[in-house]
Amino acid sequence: MTITPSRAAATPPPTHRVSIRVDLASGARIGPGKVALLEEIARSGSISGAGRALKMSYRRAWELVEDLNRHLGTPVVTTAAGGARGGGAKLTPGGAALVTEYRAIEAAAHAAAGPHLAALDRACGASE
Repeated sequence: MTITPSRAAATPPPTHRVSIRVDLASGARIGPGKVALLEEIARSGSISGAGRALKMSYRRAWELVEDLNRHLGTPVVTTAAGGARGGGAKLTPGGAALVTEYRAIEAAAHAAAGPHLAALDRACGASE
């Protein structure tokens, strides 16, 4: 039996990346996980649906939302109890602003880090 290599696209080589976590004076910590959760809540309209999409328990998703609400002093997500029209969750204006500003910080950091990451590639022989 002859084995032939797959014609699928080759996996791109790993690249450097910058991961941002913002520690606010209030004690809130905001990073890629919480922001992804908020984005998924906005998309799905549900904390449990967002948790499932991110492979996270409802309890964990709720704890992260509550942590943000507690430390920021204003809700980032509003919820409606289930019933005939179902329940749901959505971002508050503060929650939407948190996501927008975090993504802006992240984009600025990536742009600023680009030349330095390239220098790391050159200095460390990233192609090895």
